[in-house]
Amino acid sequence: MAALKYPRLRAVSLRVAQSVPVVIGVVIISFILTRALPGDPAVYFAGAAADEASIQEIRVSLGLDKPLIQQFFIYVGDLLHGDLGQSISSGQPVVKDLANRLPASLELTLTALILSCGIAIPLGVLAATRPGSWIDHMCRVLVTAGVSLPTFFTGIILIYMFYYLLGIAPPPIGRLDFIYLDPDRVTGFYLIDAALMPDWDTWRGAAKQLVLPAITLALFTLAPIARMTRAAMLTALSSDFIRTARAAGLSNRKILYGYAFRNALLPIITTLGMVFSFALGANVLVEKVFAWPGIGSYAVEALVVSDYAAVQGFVLAMALLFVALNLAIDLLYTVIDPRIGFAAK
Repeated sequence: MAALKYPRLRAVSLRVAQSVPVVIGVVIISFILTRALPGDPAVYFAGAAADEASIQEIRVSLGLDKPLIQQFFIYVGDLLHGDLGQSISSGQPVVKDLANRLPASLELTLTALILSCGIAIPLGVLAATRPGSWIDHMCRVLVTAGVSLPTFFTGIILIYMFYYLLGIAPPPIGRLDFIYLDPDRVTGFYLIDAALMPDWDTWRGAAKQLVLPAITLALFTLAPIARMTRAAMLTALSSDFIRTARAAGLSNRKILYGYAFRNALLPIITTLGMVFSFALGANVLVEKVFAWPGIGSYAVEALVVSDYAAVQGFVLAMALLFVALNLAIDLLYTVIDPRIGFAAK
């Protein structure tokens, strides 16, 4: 009876249950792949001058002397208690490292996504309503450029132009210049935390540091969003219900935004979810170019030294984030189009 009364809650629970095998698979695969990495974390942790006895002692303390299957069950047991292990590179619990670094990556990615949506979606709509025009050609040029240019190359060019040549951008040294103090941590998002204090000087400093990396990432994410918006709008505008709406004498604005754009939103939202995932991956290069202390640079540093706990924690955090994102997209579908109901699924 409760399942019939709350179909959406039942469907959300079903989605979460379907995600459990995915998370379990990610845990198994990440554990196996990290053990296949070249290098020995015990050697790195012991230092270059350590002898074999010291290295073996550290290997025992890290639990690396145990059989692989035993290491896996120990790792799973720790996971069930919310313990992702301790990073040998930072000396901190992996959970703490991820909590400190993830907001920086999310702030950069979400800012870039908002910026690219603000440009790509209107541009895609205009290109679809004016096929063959200069706007349509400009949209294609931007899409091609966005797909062709690597993010690290775009970032270096922007630094060279706006920081080195013009001197209007701050140095690429992370989230804040040295003249500012970090805002009191509430959300981990510097723009939000500085506004909550309120400390508008710090807010402006954080915003300045965010501009170039956000533009770099936005140019990468702009291309697929603009292309999908244009294609979805062209499909919607050529549909029978649009011809019927025009024959009924509805205004062009009503037809474009009330009918065509709403029907085109579903593939656009799907693309946004994929782009968000790709952007978190592209963050690795952007964070390295701009010395951004996010989760991508953390994963690279962990991979270099074969920091098993940090790499596994990063992969697991990304998997949970993507599962939550897919669930949010499913829920958003029902808001955009009520015909897509959870009860039918």
